[in-house]
Amino acid sequence: MNETSVQIRTAEARDSPAWHRLWDGFLGYYGVQLDPAVTAATWARIVDPAHLMTCRMAFDGATALGFAIHHPHCSTWVAGDDVYLEDLFVAPEARGRGVGRALIGDLIAIGRARGWHRLYWNTARDNAEARRLYDSFCAEDGHIRYRLTL
Repeated sequence: MNETSVQIRTAEARDSPAWHRLWDGFLGYYGVQLDPAVTAATWARIVDPAHLMTCRMAFDGATALGFAIHHPHCSTWVAGDDVYLEDLFVAPEARGRGVGRALIGDLIAIGRARGWHRLYWNTARDNAEARRLYDSFCAEDGHIRYRLTL
C-alpha cells in the first residue's frame, strides 16, 4: 500500500465493525478501558448527521486502516470556527505508510474548504512517533493541557 491507495471518507453506519476494531486498538494503545456505554455514545455521535462530531476513516480497499475523530467549534480567538482533532489512530499494521499524514491532510483540505481557521490536537509528550508526524505539519505551540474531571 502507498499513500495514494488510501481512500478517506466519513464514517457510515456500515463501518461499525471496522471502527470498533480500530477503537479497541486505540484504547489498547493508551491502556484505557471505557465503559461500553461511552463507546456506544461515541459511535452514535459519529453517525448522527446532526452532531458536530465527525469521524473520517482511511481505507485500503475494504480494509479500515485508521480514523480521525474531530469536531468544529466556535472560538474567542478568531471570527470563525476552529476544529479539534480529538482522536487520531492508525492500525499498527498500517503505520509508517502515510495513513496518519493522509488523515491530517484530509482534515486540512476539508477545513480550508469550509473556512475553518485552525486545526489543533494534543498528544502525549513522550509519543515520539506521533510527534515526528505532527512536527512535520507545524511546531507545537507550547501549551500544556489541564483536565479537571467534573
